[in-house]
Amino acid sequence: MGALDGKVAAVTGAARGIGRGIARMFAQEGAKVVVNDLGGTPDGSDHSTVADEVVDEIRSAGGEAVANYESVATVAGGQAIFQTAMDQFGALDILVNNAGILRDRTLFNMEEAEWDEVIAVHLKGHYCCSRPFACYIRDTNRPECRIINFSSVSGLYGNFGQSNYGAAKSGIAGFSRVLALELAKYGATVNTISPGASTRLTIHLREARGLQTDLDDPAQSPAQIAPVVTWLASPAGQEITGQIIDVMQGWVGIMQQPAVIRSFSSDHFWRLQDLDRVMPALMEAKQQHDERVKQQGAPTKLD
Repeated sequence: MGALDGKVAAVTGAARGIGRGIARMFAQEGAKVVVNDLGGTPDGSDHSTVADEVVDEIRSAGGEAVANYESVATVAGGQAIFQTAMDQFGALDILVNNAGILRDRTLFNMEEAEWDEVIAVHLKGHYCCSRPFACYIRDTNRPECRIINFSSVSGLYGNFGQSNYGAAKSGIAGFSRVLALELAKYGATVNTISPGASTRLTIHLREARGLQTDLDDPAQSPAQIAPVVTWLASPAGQEITGQIIDVMQGWVGIMQQPAVIRSFSSDHFWRLQDLDRVMPALMEAKQQHDERVKQQGAPTKLD
């Protein structure tokens, strides 16, 4: 018995790297899989049918899969991905929004098209693919559905030269929190993955920092992401929603959400002399909080 027996899943950006690993593991655990991939280069240009290779791998191993080559960046594309699941397998239970591109450049040099294209694939892509599935969940009251979105430390922490990508990935975290609230009454969960792995989109970043790439290293391999996503998609993950799960460097962790750390109140509008006292106290509280979180977040070795 597989953890996903009887489930139907759609995985975007599933022809390579993280998405490929997820699609393959989903199939190994019994899910029927729509393998979506435009087949483009890391910057999103060109098209190919590379998704067919993953479908062939899944079928050769005895699983069920079908390819889809639509772009996630359009409403029509998102609808087509959903419809492929319906036409081929008659249902949809799990959506993994993983597709992405990069157009790295500092804001000083970034052109409008480079901003728009990254926002379209990442942030709008999550909308385009999630909306038809969310409506289906509501209209059919299909139980125990899953949406698993992909953010990034570039948006959650920040990363030089990636303002477009960081803005999109930060937006995805906010999108996921809201969608988790909206789908809660239907028993569906929505969670976000913050992944770290060596893939086509990240290897050049490692090389720029003088780091070597070893895809056989469990701390670098994109294969480390698939088990966590599969667990969240399984019945075991039913009680977890609205969370950001960090998976990288061989560890899995849960990330803090925006919350007030310390605050002050006043009976009058804030005066500059008041803020001269308050703002340093707030910054000190933030620094102390960050240090505690850093210590508490250090990985515990599993026996």
